[in-house]
Amino acid sequence: MYHDVIMAGFGGQGILLIGDMLAQAGMIMGLNVTWMPSYGVEMRGGTANTTVVVSDKRIGSPITGRPFSVIAMNGPSLEKFNTWVRPEGLIIANTSMADKSIVKRDDVDAVFMPCLELAVEVGADRAASMTALGAYVEKTGVVTIDALGKALESYLTGKKAKFIPMNKAAIERGALFAREGK
Repeated sequence: MYHDVIMAGFGGQGILLIGDMLAQAGMIMGLNVTWMPSYGVEMRGGTANTTVVVSDKRIGSPITGRPFSVIAMNGPSLEKFNTWVRPEGLIIANTSMADKSIVKRDDVDAVFMPCLELAVEVGADRAASMTALGAYVEKTGVVTIDALGKALESYLTGKKAKFIPMNKAAIERGALFAREGK
């Protein structure tokens, strides 16, 4: 098993966080992982992306030019990275901030989801990226939702622990959207 994904959006959308959560969930499951964050000098509001590789074998490089998947949380990210996805790959696109017409290919599985609206629905308006992560995990099976929950618990400690339930709810809502399309 080998999964590579580029997650991209504006700084402040939780891109680096969801990449870290995926990597931690992989480690919890005993898998090999790499997590390579990248962000513009502007930080919040600038560009941010991260590449995560999860595998049951050794990983040769954290860099990928043709990932299996892309999670795009805004229009510029969807425009830039959707063409990078390998045929038969997966695109998760946040239609709250990106128009699905940007994707002009039929050789990939594309999940167009209103991440912000889904997060608001479960009372987690700041967790839109978690809905996308839930959809990605549901579609790929790269890690389990339970492992993501454990990663959240290890990451959000102390005063931040109060955010665990809303983030778990957002992940589960994203997974449900990926399963049922609504």
